[in-house]
Amino acid sequence: MKGEDNVQARERVLAALNHQEPDRVPFDLGSCTGTNIAVRAYRALRAHLGLPDREVRLKSRTTQLAQVDEDLLQALSVDVRGVMPQPPSNYQAVLEEDDDYWKLRDEWGIGWRMPRVGGFYFDMYDHPLAHEYNVALDEYNWPNGKDPARIAGLREQAIAHREAGYLVCFGGTIGNGFLHTGTHLEGFVDFFTDLALGTPRAEGILDRVLEIKLDFWGQVLDNLGDVVDVVCEQDDLGSQRGPFISPDMYRKYIKPRQQILFDFIKKKAPVKLYFHSCGSVYQFIPDLIEVGVDILNPVQVSAAEMCTDRLKKEFGRELVFWGGGVDTQEILPYGTPQQVKDEVKRRIDDLAPGGGFVFTTVHNIQADVPPANVMAMWEALQEHGVAVTAVAIYGGT
Repeated sequence: MKGEDNVQARERVLAALNHQEPDRVPFDLGSCTGTNIAVRAYRALRAHLGLPDREVRLKSRTTQLAQVDEDLLQALSVDVRGVMPQPPSNYQAVLEEDDDYWKLRDEWGIGWRMPRVGGFYFDMYDHPLAHEYNVALDEYNWPNGKDPARIAGLREQAIAHREAGYLVCFGGTIGNGFLHTGTHLEGFVDFFTDLALGTPRAEGILDRVLEIKLDFWGQVLDNLGDVVDVVCEQDDLGSQRGPFISPDMYRKYIKPRQQILFDFIKKKAPVKLYFHSCGSVYQFIPDLIEVGVDILNPVQVSAAEMCTDRLKKEFGRELVFWGGGVDTQEILPYGTPQQVKDEVKRRIDDLAPGGGFVFTTVHNIQADVPPANVMAMWEALQEHGVAVTAVAIYGGT
């Protein structure tokens, strides 16, 4: 996508974000948390498209995601460009190995490992604040959200993307969300137990995460707030079958801290707030809208209560759906190209009318997805993602 059409990309996405129908549904690949492609699938897609063979750069080591190159972004007319936070100055990933695994620790001290044979990504195996370690929160080496190394060179990248006509997304955050980071630091059993018991330790961890995130976003938006359009935060609040925690527990522990953080972000810069949460989050959506979320990702259509037609009718006036374009658990990896096309048409029909939809897959394209299915998805988007008329949505009004 070059020249005049390139200039239209940012306008196209902004229209969708403002709940207006653009000329076609905007397309994102690789800009934000949860819209990427695994290294193996990326190599296969490049070969399928006849693009030059080149060394694939990692966007995320633990999840083994590729940094999507500009030639592929242009070949697929992707409308969004992302800039990602950099590692802090006092951290370098050290890859170790034993007979069975590759291992590393992230800047939070969390241990990750990937099987040396047949591994697709790294899984957590060690939680540094687990009860068994008996580490006091005041003694722990917490990340520094203000480290300037995190944003080194990003302003120049964002300006270049903006001048090229793309919508610019600050596509990552520090760590994960409040609930997510707590479970990673203590482990799921210990942290959920602390929440259920209402321990000072649980609130202490959440408050530390809030402090670090406020420091991080203060620095990011002081330096890039005028050159990015969308910023990403995240927290996995749902599983396949329902919420991880009750709505009451969410409203007691997580929502008040989200409110502080999201208010801070929006006062700092005129950006749209993109929130990533996997799983069944239907029960939390009114709360997320209330705390200032503008955009929901990945819209996991295979999870309980995440029907796209219902989501659009109930929340389409207030919420942009950035995702939900095609199921990545069954259809994209295992369906036929025609099944992929049928799925894409269904999701566009549900989510595109009236704007408020940016097309991307439900979470990242996994390693075993064949390139023919990726292209079937893209072809269906080109065919069905043209301007539509808002009819029979929002309850028919």
